[in-house]
Amino acid sequence: MTATGISPTDSRHPVIAQHARTYAATGGHQGHLWKGAPTLLLTTTGRATGLPRRTPLIYGRYHDSYLVVASNAGANDHPDWYLNLLQTPHVTMQVIDQIITARANPATDAERLTCWAIMTARWPDYDSYQSRSSRVIPIVVLEPTRAQHPAATSAGGQR
Repeated sequence: MTATGISPTDSRHPVIAQHARTYAATGGHQGHLWKGAPTLLLTTTGRATGLPRRTPLIYGRYHDSYLVVASNAGANDHPDWYLNLLQTPHVTMQVIDQIITARANPATDAERLTCWAIMTARWPDYDSYQSRSSRVIPIVVLEPTRAQHPAATSAGGQR
């Protein structure tokens, strides 16, 4: 459950949705590492529905913030979660068993080169995604506003 008491909706892609549910249900003990890369669960507010939307994303660290890449695997459209946070930049993330509220902002031009290097070190495929996309793939800086308690899970996998 989110702070509003509403369970987040996971991806319409079954494998991604299962990753998110497993991560949440186990407090990140299963699912934090995906193909060797660390992941977090990002919960945004749906821009059309106002409801919580959750997706697992590879992350990196930049100072005290977290980084995620809106790659959409190199598609020419931004992923929904990115469009959501542009409208409502207040997000929640789960990093292993920690629930963290944050403000999401696209990396500035001055930050982009450093942040891209951090993220391609985590997931080199980002370079190939960028080479086949007609858009500049955004990097999002997630600036924590406060850390909360470890994730509370139930047998149903909801917080």
